[in-house]
This record gives sequence, C-alpha cells and structure tokens, in this order.
Amino acid sequence: MSTPTTIKPLHTTESNAPATSISKPAKGANPNVIFPKVNILMMLGCVALIIIGFLLMSGGSSSIEGGFNPDIFSTRRIVVGPTVAFLGFLLMAFAIIYTPGHKNKKK
Repeated sequence: MSTPTTIKPLHTTESNAPATSISKPAKGANPNVIFPKVNILMMLGCVALIIIGFLLMSGGSSSIEGGFNPDIFSTRRIVVGPTVAFLGFLLMAFAIIYTPGHKNKKK
C-alpha cells in the first residue's frame, strides 16, 4: 500500500524564499492612490494647456455664406495654438512619469 501524499497550498504564511525588494509606501502615504498630489496638479495644468491650445486654434467662420475668410491662416491658429496644445501633451507624459523625490536634509 502506498502512503498518501500531502498537498501543500500555493500561498503559505511561512516561506523559505529570500526577501524581495518591494518598495513600501512612505509614511502617511495612502497605498491605494495611483498618483501623488503633485502629479495630479501637474496633469490638471497640462489639461488646461491642451484646452487653451484648442481654444486658440478655434475661431469664427466666414460671415459671408461660401465666402473666403483669410483669418483661418492667422499665426494664432496655425502656430501658437498647435504649439501650446502639443506642449500640453508632452508635459502630460512627463507628469505621468514624474516621481517626486524626497529631500534629504543634512544637519
């Protein structure tokens, strides 16, 4: 007769495995928060830049039905607006990636 084998559970409270280097949240930090307050403020500023860029690109249409309005070729609509919106998108990527560092105070 064979002796029954015991099946070990996958998740045990005791482990002989070496400790892993999982970073712990800083004191007072909520572990459920994805982005710190600094990142959220930066992202809100970027959203404002994007909206301002799109508003600069917008404008009125021609007052004459089927008429030509040369204002569509203004520098504000072709250069300034897209540049501001593009900067907003670039800075948004930076705001998502940015991790605030801790200041080391030496005494």
